[in-house]
Amino acid sequence: MTIRSKFALALASLLLSVSASALHAQDYPSRPVKIIVPFGAGGPADVYARVLAQHLGETLKQPFVVENRPGAGSIIGTDAVAKSDPDGYTLLLMSNTHTVNETLTPNKPFKLMTDFVAVAPINYSDLMMVVHPSVPVKDVKEFVALAKSKPGALNYASSGPGTPYHMAGELFKAMSGTDVVHVPHKASGEARNSVIGGHVQMMFDAVTTMSTNAKAGTVKALATTGVKRSELTPDIPTVGEAGVPGYEATIWLGVMAPAKTPQPIIDKLNAEIGKIVNRPDVKEAWAKQGAVPMVMSPNEFDAYLRKDIDKWADVVKKTGAKK
Repeated sequence: MTIRSKFALALASLLLSVSASALHAQDYPSRPVKIIVPFGAGGPADVYARVLAQHLGETLKQPFVVENRPGAGSIIGTDAVAKSDPDGYTLLLMSNTHTVNETLTPNKPFKLMTDFVAVAPINYSDLMMVVHPSVPVKDVKEFVALAKSKPGALNYASSGPGTPYHMAGELFKAMSGTDVVHVPHKASGEARNSVIGGHVQMMFDAVTTMSTNAKAGTVKALATTGVKRSELTPDIPTVGEAGVPGYEATIWLGVMAPAKTPQPIIDKLNAEIGKIVNRPDVKEAWAKQGAVPMVMSPNEFDAYLRKDIDKWADVVKKTGAKK
């Protein structure tokens, strides 16, 4: 066989493969799709995964089923997706927990940007710094003063090492010069209940889930964590303006798929998710919850993830955060 013939055969094979992939994407999905949430029920990842699943199921005419697999700071559920077939029928609902873990947990059984491919972002929201009502402070400055007067005596809850709640706490400690003890939990709901029950004094939690508790008085809101006040809670100052200048921490969510998932399927999911987060009714509902939609192409989301990995690597180094 001549070189020209070999080249023609290879080209034909490539074209057939591309055509088959495109055809597969046209038929996708032809059966139920699983969205694995590596966090507990009731938290932002779980809540927005279910919103996404509902709308994707309606538009793509197949069930999108949410499955919670919390544990090990998101590693258990994430590893399950990494080991699944790259056919678009098992997706990962992820957050900045994953980009933090690239540095905080280097010996994971997977590497985010090697074993997964970016699909689409979903939204982001500020966090809320809250304390149990029994804590004798009314603002961030008083909390800092109390923590400094009793090093190691106060605790803060999180849904596990590497989660946005954990890193928000570590960043706060580093920037405020306080010694507050981290108390990790298996899920955000457990951490939230620990603060509401008075077992742990403080927590950084998503505005989307904690604002209701703050309004009900089961916790005391001290501040939010964005660069400006949350539209959901305009009367509550930011941590930066309330006593720790320059402080900022948020939680964002996105979707990834196992590496080698056909690009046409990635593109189809990206387009559909983009339509969902841009729906007027979805945007209005999320605005009331303090969540801001995010829209990016797969390549843009890939670049965003890599930049976030670098950002949190620097924070982990500066704060000395550990598992």
